Amino acid sequence: MKIIDAHMHFSKINSFHETARRLSFVDYSFDGILTEYKQANVVLGIGMGLTETGDMGFPDDAASTPMGLDLSESLPGNIVYCAGINPFDCGEQALKRLEAEVQKREVVGIKIYLGYYPFYAYDEVYEPVYKIAAQYRLPVVFHTGDTYSERGLLKYSHPLAIDEVAVKYRDVTFMMAHFGDPWTLTGAELIYKNPNVFADLSGLIVGTEKDLMKRLQGRFLDHLRHALEFADSYDKLLFGTDWPLIPVAPYVEFIKKLIPEQHHQAVFYDTSINVFPKIKPFLK
Repeated sequence: MKIIDAHMHFSKINSFHETARRLSFVDYSFDGILTEYKQANVVLGIGMGLTETGDMGFPDDAASTPMGLDLSESLPGNIVYCAGINPFDCGEQALKRLEAEVQKREVVGIKIYLGYYPFYAYDEVYEPVYKIAAQYRLPVVFHTGDTYSERGLLKYSHPLAIDEVAVKYRDVTFMMAHFGDPWTLTGAELIYKNPNVFADLSGLIVGTEKDLMKRLQGRFLDHLRHALEFADSYDKLLFGTDWPLIPVAPYVEFIKKLIPEQHHQAVFYDTSINVFPKIKPFLK
């Protein structure tokens, strides 16, 4: 089965390098992702653009919109990306840069970091971004749930705020990263209620294959299993890794155990094409 990784990272972020060294033990590099994708039969990765500019670390208030991928001088041929938004840099010039960015072949969506930046999904600062998304028929990906930084503010990353945006912008496709974890039941209701809202299953665990198997044996994932069954909307779910937080091949097996086999083709491949239509030429 061919697999699309709908959520990964490829940026020079200190916390990602640290995670790779101490927790997941992946080779966070150009060659590292090519090797892991080949082993797992991942044919395409969708990177989430983000940038650090100094000692602050991410979230970085000084990062320029749009944020991209800068781990290496060039991107692997099987990686595309979503342009990242810094709401502190959403003025006229930033929006012009964003509009130029989203017209690039390799830019397949827009990423908003709820929780990392202190703005709700329905804040007016994002209104011009949604209009650009609608104009160019691009999906908007929201970070939802726990933040991978203690400086994040969780009230802004709760997925319920997305409902208001989804209703207002019915012509835009939205994807909740991480299924809103730990608020997965709210995430389940959002994808059940709103035809234009989807969710990826990335970043549920940070660590190694051993950590993944350990979590499968206990009750840690009961809330996720409850949400998956409650929504019964497997066609609204996308596979993603959040690499380098976890090695790719073991995470594929981990998600396979959570999703009924008859839905694997949709979760691991088909739905990503529906949510990110610009990726089609990269799959030929």
